[in-house]
Amino acid sequence: MLPDTYRKIAADGIWNNNIVFGQNLALCPLLAVTGTATNGLGMGLATLVVITASNGLISLARNLIPSEIRIPIFVLLIAALVTLVDILMNAWAHELYKVLGLFIALIVTNCALLGRAEAFASKQPVKEALWDGFMMGMGFLLVLVALGAAREISSTGTLFANASLLLGESFRFLEVTVIPNYKGFLLMALPPGGFIMTGFLIVGKRMIDQSMAKRKPAIVLAPVSVE
Repeated sequence: MLPDTYRKIAADGIWNNNIVFGQNLALCPLLAVTGTATNGLGMGLATLVVITASNGLISLARNLIPSEIRIPIFVLLIAALVTLVDILMNAWAHELYKVLGLFIALIVTNCALLGRAEAFASKQPVKEALWDGFMMGMGFLLVLVALGAAREISSTGTLFANASLLLGESFRFLEVTVIPNYKGFLLMALPPGGFIMTGFLIVGKRMIDQSMAKRKPAIVLAPVSVE
């Protein structure tokens, strides 16, 4: 696989074809669990593991799966991986598991996972499928953390609050008070605040895309003389 292809897959997953910004998928967990950056990080990591592993397994078994029943098999594989992640989080990150609750199990219904399985993993070798799953998951994780951070700062003035309680003592260094003595803005902690902040992020991305497009040199075609 050529390095240029790796870079294209990475650019698609992180930016061009981002699960949220490019495909407008997974909006339910995006809005429900991003009250804080810590919650967004936990949900993003869980989704990253599932989409990477599911892409790899589906690519590995792509020649063994009958095309007529491929969708049910994809769903079963994704559901098995989500169940495994759910059990592991319950055992090793129980406090975070209690906060995220049902949304961990609902990763099964995330259309982005099934979409990548059908559109990419079932047609590509294992290495490419794993890389695609990882970059798609990383792009989703970054959006979750960015949205959670924006909502948390605007609602409470903190960043990665309770990271040490939810993720373990090794994550205590993430806990920051961004705005001391901040009284808070409750709307940003509620679902409507998630809609508002998501809109701001989408607008920001489109403005960046437009700015980058204007900077690209225009391709001038030389006139062709007809004799």
